[in-house]
Amino acid sequence: MNITSRSREEIRASPPLIESSSTVQHRDRLSVAKGVNNISSSSLTSLSFFSPPPTKKSRVHENGDSTQLANGKSTSPTETSKHPTYPFAVPHLPPEISDVLNFAPADEGRIINDQPDLDLLYFQPYIPKDIEKSLFEFLRSELFFYRVKYNIKRGPVETQINTPRYTTVFGVDETSRFDENGEVVDATTGRPAVGKDAYMCKPRPLPQCLSMLKTLTENATGCSFNFALVNYYASGNDSISYHSDDERFLGSLPAIASFSLGAKRDFLLRHKKTPAVHPSESKPMKLPLASGDMILMRGRTQSCWEHSIPKRKGGEADKGRINITFRRNMTKAGTANYYRYNVGDGGVFKWDERKREMVQWERS
Repeated sequence: MNITSRSREEIRASPPLIESSSTVQHRDRLSVAKGVNNISSSSLTSLSFFSPPPTKKSRVHENGDSTQLANGKSTSPTETSKHPTYPFAVPHLPPEISDVLNFAPADEGRIINDQPDLDLLYFQPYIPKDIEKSLFEFLRSELFFYRVKYNIKRGPVETQINTPRYTTVFGVDETSRFDENGEVVDATTGRPAVGKDAYMCKPRPLPQCLSMLKTLTENATGCSFNFALVNYYASGNDSISYHSDDERFLGSLPAIASFSLGAKRDFLLRHKKTPAVHPSESKPMKLPLASGDMILMRGRTQSCWEHSIPKRKGGEADKGRINITFRRNMTKAGTANYYRYNVGDGGVFKWDERKREMVQWERS
């Protein structure tokens, strides 16, 4: 969202193609085997910055730990996604996750269009239950996040905004692309973006762990995406108030795929105010998003509806939740917007397994 549509609450708050044994073991338990969306390894690792480091030793994480997955196994991936804009390398998904993820979606999407201007496709779940917890823990442990602060000025008053969640972002708009060296180049000519065409921000490609999910989602929905925004809600106090993703740089009828991992949180939708005063304007629709669920919002949904994740006290909400949204950005202005309000100028945060919280990351 751009600065004009930022949350009011924020202002107040100042895959391997060769089947492994794990794939075979899971096939009979997955109800979607006939709808498998396999993707080629070349589409995931075509960029040379998805490169493995030396493999003489298992990779050791910056905090000295391996990722502890929900199945009790520890994994030290040997392949990583690297880029000059990354504060640290991001491991590829381990086979015990990527093999099963290749079977997504785990269930058929349910169409919800019984309200004016509403067009949703709701997967309960999209991520197979066998891996949804492990995928949540992997992404929380391995991605880098930011706690963005910024100032806005309304008349003579300047206010500092403290974003009430952790954020990170990857991608570049459709006017550009990443070449084989990870450099941003013009999408048509392949020339570097310099001079008046240069970006003020530093776009970065999706790491393999998000690129794989993006490709599977594109195959399942028929939509095309070039951005991934990731939010981490550490507790029930982290939230986002009513807003619409209706910026011009997303086009007139944007499709946004929104994934939930971790704690179940209420997702509220309400119609924007109209002269007709439809009941959906004052009585929000509530969807209790569980781990692994995905909502595809499309058509007139963004232009006519608002959505939010309200605060919730105690209970499951305090276990943490990750939200991933894939979207298609059309312009350089949109790229600048996303990096400004999801990266900002602050420090990097990384999950500390011992402390069980996000901590400021320092380069060793």
